Amino acid sequence: MQVLTLFATGLGAGFAAGGASCAAVQGGLLVGAVRPCGATSATGPTDRADRADRAGPAEAAQTADCAASPMRRPLPRALAAFLGAKLVAHAVLGALLGLLGGAIQPAPSTRAVLMLLAAALMVLFGLAMLGVPGVGRLLPRGSARGAGRGPLLLGAATVFVPCGVTLGAELVAVTSQNALGGAAILTGFVLGTIPLFTVLGLLVGASGRVLRGRLTTALGVLVLVVAAWTVGSGLRLAGWWTPAARGTVDHAAASTGADGVQRVTVRVANEGYHPARALARAGVPTILVLRTDHTTGCTRGFVLPARDRQQVLPVTGETTIDLGVPRPGTVDWTCAMGMYGGRIEFRADP
Repeated sequence: MQVLTLFATGLGAGFAAGGASCAAVQGGLLVGAVRPCGATSATGPTDRADRADRAGPAEAAQTADCAASPMRRPLPRALAAFLGAKLVAHAVLGALLGLLGGAIQPAPSTRAVLMLLAAALMVLFGLAMLGVPGVGRLLPRGSARGAGRGPLLLGAATVFVPCGVTLGAELVAVTSQNALGGAAILTGFVLGTIPLFTVLGLLVGASGRVLRGRLTTALGVLVLVVAAWTVGSGLRLAGWWTPAARGTVDHAAASTGADGVQRVTVRVANEGYHPARALARAGVPTILVLRTDHTTGCTRGFVLPARDRQQVLPVTGETTIDLGVPRPGTVDWTCAMGMYGGRIEFRADP
């Protein structure tokens, strides 16, 4: 009964919010998997024929097949391969999370490297779709008669580029404390996202066929934009890049009790951290107090990049983190996706 409940929970989360959230983050990988036949560049038929003469047998065969009939691109097979690999990869991840819990969760810096690798793959697809010479040879491809390895690899790679709702489902998988329950929650979640991913994949493929590659440039730019966002998130998650602070500094977030300990209180919401900038005194023992109230987004995965540490926050409750005796400077944090963040500015005399 618990497994069925977890499956239903994941299915509902995926269908209600996960589809749109994950499509926005993983859209570049989806476009790369189902890109229309002949959409590896924005050049015309003559250029494609010339490139076929210079390509190897497998690439030449696929180019000739596309030129003969753009409708012969196995879009349903490629889409099924992408979604099938995505489903299997997340089911395995869920089982491991449920079995081993937080012990197998990679450190923020490791997850950041995986995000950067996924972004690099998206960049290659984007450049190939924009017609950059030679890039297409670096991409995984199979025969012209089937989906090839590309969609499978891209579908499996989605585990490295999770959306906020996916991270919430992964946290539930950890708390299930068994492999079957963890697999059930993530399997249900991915199944809930499949309808929207299927519609988007078919639209991308069908539009490319109807317009004979006229959307190739637009799709290539879209892939590069998503890749750039993923790079920024990965760099922030690892602490290798910190965006400029925004908003006014909150002077009231920090308070010192009778015990001489300074406490900085931050409210954790689905849409970010409040305040995002807090002012505190340097040179005194400091505790960071994180308060959640029905928080279910990626902000529950609280990351201190400088310490390569992630703290999973409860949906509702209060979590304290000992910051020691900070020196003048800043302590930055981010969510588990590298999307939302904040900082405490420690000054000798705030």
